[in-house]
Amino acid sequence: MANQIVRVLETNFVTHNVKRFVLERPAGLTFVSGQATELSINKPALENEVRPFTFTSVNSLSSIEFMIKIYTGHNGVTEKLAKINVGDELIVHDVFGTIMFEGEGVFIAGGAGITPFISILRELRLQNKLVGNTLLFANRATEDIILKGELNELLGKSFLNILEKPEDPKEQGKRIDKDLLKQYVEKGTKHYYICGPAKFTAAMIENLETLGVQKSQIVFEQ
Repeated sequence: MANQIVRVLETNFVTHNVKRFVLERPAGLTFVSGQATELSINKPALENEVRPFTFTSVNSLSSIEFMIKIYTGHNGVTEKLAKINVGDELIVHDVFGTIMFEGEGVFIAGGAGITPFISILRELRLQNKLVGNTLLFANRATEDIILKGELNELLGKSFLNILEKPEDPKEQGKRIDKDLLKQYVEKGTKHYYICGPAKFTAAMIENLETLGVQKSQIVFEQ
C-alpha cells in the first residue's frame, strides 16, 4: 500500500499520558490484529519523521484507531502527536508485524505493550473466542492502566493487573515473574504472547524458556 494522507476523526486521552487517535481508513488498507504501521504528521519538516504504532482497532471497521504513549521533554514525535487534533492529517505507511493470534494462551503485556493485544482481544470477542485466554498486564500504578474497564469486560477474572505501586500502601508491589508464569506453564498453556519494552520482552522470554517453554510457543515482535 502506498503512503496515504488521512484526517484525524477523534482524539482523547485514555490515561494521563496515552492518547487515542481515530483516523480515516486509507483506501486498500488491510491488516491482521496485532500488526502495526508507521505514522508521520502531514506538516512541513515532519512528513518523514516516521514512528511505528500498533492498530488497536479491528480490520473490519471503517476507521482505524491507535493508542499512543506520549513522551514529553525532548520534542519527539509523540510529543508533537499530543498537539494533533481533529481535522489535522497524518500519513499512514505500510503494514508490518509478527504478533498475530495463533491460538488460545496467555497475553503478557508491559505498559503500552498492551496495544497489539487490544486489537487481538477485540477481534476474538467478535469471533466468540475469548474463553481460554488470559491477560497479565504489568504497569507502574493504577492510573497507567490502558482501557482497564474494557479489558475487565472482555476477560473478567482472566484479566490480572500486576502493579509495581498498588493504591493500598500496605499492599506489596508486584511484577510478572517466573513464579507467576510457572502457574501457566504447569497448566500446559500452548501459546505465550509478549509485548512491552525491550528489556521486559527479553526477561519474559528468558523466564518462559527457563521454565521449559519452547521458542515456537512464544509470539513476540521480531
